[in-house]
Amino acid sequence: MATTPIAHTLRALSELDYYDCRSTQLPSEVTALEAWNIMTANPGPFLQLAFRIRDAISAVFGVKRIGGFSGTRRDSVQVGEHLDFFLVEHSAPDMLVLTERDRHLDVMICLSISERVFTITSSVVTHNAFGRAYMVPVGQVHKLIVNSDLKRLKRTLERQQKAY
Repeated sequence: MATTPIAHTLRALSELDYYDCRSTQLPSEVTALEAWNIMTANPGPFLQLAFRIRDAISAVFGVKRIGGFSGTRRDSVQVGEHLDFFLVEHSAPDMLVLTERDRHLDVMICLSISERVFTITSSVVTHNAFGRAYMVPVGQVHKLIVNSDLKRLKRTLERQQKAY
């Protein structure tokens, strides 16, 4: 039976303001960074629009613009580097831990793989009313985005597998 590695979260689950964990069985082996590259390679128009709306609204409240995913492929990444707007806090073939922190909230995304089960674990701690209000719509949209990313990852790996 497949086991999932222990995912990193910002705090204990009971201390989080948002938590979401979603997994999919992959048809072939892939590293966490390879999965990241596939999922962020071609941000679709919905995701690009979501980031533009997020940046426009958040800027009014003094939150820095993040711009979304660049689609830039990385062959390696080290702790302290950035993958788009995320800081890399842990990098191993089976796990990437990415964070974004500001005065309103802290976000951690953990991408982990064990026995071809790929898991995205998201945790958030809010610091003020804006952070809490921000997470109301973002928490719902985040689930749709992650579901879409997982489907795209699986489809891409299935196509690659058929091509070989």
